[in-house]
Amino acid sequence: MTVDEYFEKIKETILEYDDEAAPVAAQEALDAGVDPMDIITKAVQPAMDIIGKMYDEGEVFLPELILAGDAATNILDTVVPYISVEDQEKAVTGTVVIGVMYGDNHDIGKNLVKALLQAYGFKVIDLGVDVTVKEFISTAEKEKADIIASSTLITTSMPYQRQMIQLLKDSNRRDKFFVILGGGPITPKWTAEIGADGYGNNAQDAVALCSKLMSDGKNAPLDEPVIIGAVTR
Repeated sequence: MTVDEYFEKIKETILEYDDEAAPVAAQEALDAGVDPMDIITKAVQPAMDIIGKMYDEGEVFLPELILAGDAATNILDTVVPYISVEDQEKAVTGTVVIGVMYGDNHDIGKNLVKALLQAYGFKVIDLGVDVTVKEFISTAEKEKADIIASSTLITTSMPYQRQMIQLLKDSNRRDKFFVILGGGPITPKWTAEIGADGYGNNAQDAVALCSKLMSDGKNAPLDEPVIIGAVTR
């Protein structure tokens, strides 16, 4: 089997949402001497690009996006140990601390964003659900994060997002991190109102948002938030 054929086989496991076959295909490629970084950049990321486009065009829906993310995550779990620490550091697009805001225990959307970010080379520190403002900030400092990503599906948890940004300002740490938001009740208006740096309407948008923030080379906080995939509400 050629290297390109290994790539195609790995891509197919993601496109077929086969989270069991995915790591097996990745291991076969590794055993054959395929470069682990190439597996990520030439198989995992292109497959997720295809899934993301299909999702945007309404050809697949959230369950399929989640399943594809699970398959991609299983491949990464298999491949990353084969990458040198030096190459891992070079490959990291940025570091994101992600979690669901205090008072909310819904994590399906957060888990999907995490899987996609990892597939695109981000180091992701997942705090889980019901995360306090202080836990977000202390972890971001400890991990030297670039981005704090906070989501919620509950309106009563939204004020904690405002509180987090205010605490960063009051403690002179606002310029250390981009703060981005997501979740059902979150809107571009709310994002701008509380002074966050960005908003993504879905998981694919969240990846595009984080990639843009890291590639633009600007410092936080931004004068105007980056809004990707916004909907009118």
